[in-house]
Amino acid sequence: MDLLNKNQGLFLALYRLVIGLLFACHGAATLFDVLGGPQGQVPGIGEWPQWWAAVIQLLGGVLVLLGLAARAAAVICSGTMAYAYFVVHQPQALFPIENGGEKAALFCWGFLLVAVLGPGRWALSTLLAPSRPLAHERR
Repeated sequence: MDLLNKNQGLFLALYRLVIGLLFACHGAATLFDVLGGPQGQVPGIGEWPQWWAAVIQLLGGVLVLLGLAARAAAVICSGTMAYAYFVVHQPQALFPIENGGEKAALFCWGFLLVAVLGPGRWALSTLLAPSRPLAHERR
């Protein structure tokens, strides 16, 4: 258990990297017909909501993966997946296992976790931030 506590930041970074990469890949597949394709027809530019959702998936996923504006990106990604779940999946059946909304529900809650916990110390925004002296060095 001590190993887990000492490496919480590392595990948060790995989680952020994986969820961001998976989400970005989903957006790239939809927009560019790569990585197994869009699971249907490629949406036209500006087509609501498919094209906009795919752009959010690609850009939001990359931002979360890198840890740049990760909290804001994660909130938008989470909201997009909540919209997808409640508008597309939930009207078909109550439970995600019945309505095919497991991915939307998992991404929604996963990104909400990133938004609440933040990107962690191994985020690009943290690494690029000007270093501040520690409290005992300011005196």
